[in-house]
Amino acid sequence: MGDNDLYVGLIRLHVLHHAAEEPVYGGWIIEELRRHGYRISPGTLYPMLHGLERKGYLESRQDGKGKRARRLYAITHEGRHALSDAKEKVKELFGELFEHD
Repeated sequence: MGDNDLYVGLIRLHVLHHAAEEPVYGGWIIEELRRHGYRISPGTLYPMLHGLERKGYLESRQDGKGKRARRLYAITHEGRHALSDAKEKVKELFGELFEHD
C-alpha cells in the first residue's frame, strides 16, 4: 500500500481505536491491519507500540507465561483523550478531502 510514511498516523489511530475497545496484542494488530490493507512487520509495529506506551497513550501487561505469554496493550485515559482529539481532526480532514468528489 503506497507510501508508508503517509499511513503511520492512521496506523497509530487504528491501534488506539482497537485498544479502546479491548486490550490487544501485536499479532492480532498485524492481522487486523492486514484486513485494512496495511502491511506492517513486527519490526515496525512493536517500536510503534512502545512509542505509544512511552507517550502514555497505551499501557501494557504480560498475559500468560512461557511460550504462550504475550503482551496486552490497553488504552489509557490520555490515550482516549488523544484519540478523541484525533477523531475530530480526521473528520475535518476527510470532509475537506471529499467535499468535491
